[in-house]
Amino acid sequence: MKENKDSNIALYRKYRPENFDEVVGQDHIVRAISGSLKAGHVAHAYLLCGPRGTGKTTVARIIAHELGTSPNDIYEMDAASNRRIEDVRDINENIRTLPFDSKYKIYILDEVHMFTKEAWNALLKTIEEPPEHVIFILATTELEKVPETIVSRCQSFIFRKPNDAILSQVVTNVAKKEGYKLEEGGAELIALLADGAFRDALGTLQKVISFSKDKVINISEIEAITGAPNTVLVNDFLDALATNNIDKGFTAIQKAVSQNIDMNVYIKMILYKLRYALMLRYVPSTKKSIEQVINDRDLEYISKLISTKPEYISSTTLSILLETYQSLRTAVIAELPLELALVKILNAEKQNQ
Repeated sequence: MKENKDSNIALYRKYRPENFDEVVGQDHIVRAISGSLKAGHVAHAYLLCGPRGTGKTTVARIIAHELGTSPNDIYEMDAASNRRIEDVRDINENIRTLPFDSKYKIYILDEVHMFTKEAWNALLKTIEEPPEHVIFILATTELEKVPETIVSRCQSFIFRKPNDAILSQVVTNVAKKEGYKLEEGGAELIALLADGAFRDALGTLQKVISFSKDKVINISEIEAITGAPNTVLVNDFLDALATNNIDKGFTAIQKAVSQNIDMNVYIKMILYKLRYALMLRYVPSTKKSIEQVINDRDLEYISKLISTKPEYISSTTLSILLETYQSLRTAVIAELPLELALVKILNAEKQNQ
């Protein structure tokens, strides 16, 4: 991974993998594609699918690089902005000419699910029988919107969200290369906020670095800059569940609201800690793997939380909170789903009848 010293370049671009060895979190794809390319088995069309920020465009560019294609013969197009039949007709016209100075002309078409029906129809015949010197690499976050006739004519690869351990390691390494040190737990918090996207993780790190007063970045700085709820608010909610204290639970929620905390992030952080608590409680052997993704302070808190085997630190609670997280998108009042979940988990309505 070549380091560019220009500080104005976004970190996700500055540290973008330049070969298959530098790609992390997508081993299944790297093995399949790099192996086939080394064996000389080159497909005429690839379809890269998966969540945003997981490396689809990066891998597309690496494929082009591995095939020795020069920048003059690589054409990238955003289908979200060029989705009409006229745009595809331009492609169909241009592929007839030979490459400038490479064996292949490679067309990287991003967000292809945005193509119109007419555009897909215009591309279908070309995808089916492209000239020998042309390779298409399609990328999408919504595979279900890509016509089956297109999917069946491509080699398809599904990208996975990297886990928090992988993301936090990437964040730690990039911070170190930039001359910064993250306080224990800082990289893990940034990874959690990124929700499985390398681009978002490095974007958050860049924001944190730009506002940092020194070379050591602590948790409170990350929380203040990103708007993430502080550990106390998350722990207070879990303590409310563990002690069957609905007042404490509502107070924690209201404090989160008063601090303009995003309820999606707040519930997600609660879910993560609750999940680890259940793992430690019911499968103690998972402690070593958990130690790799959370800091010692949080591990100590979770161990203490489950020490009395509280009734409401349970799989039922986790299930209710998962449903709550999924319902947030349609909530009229942002905090209402979590308030209702708290009442439901602690059986407050039955107790007051």
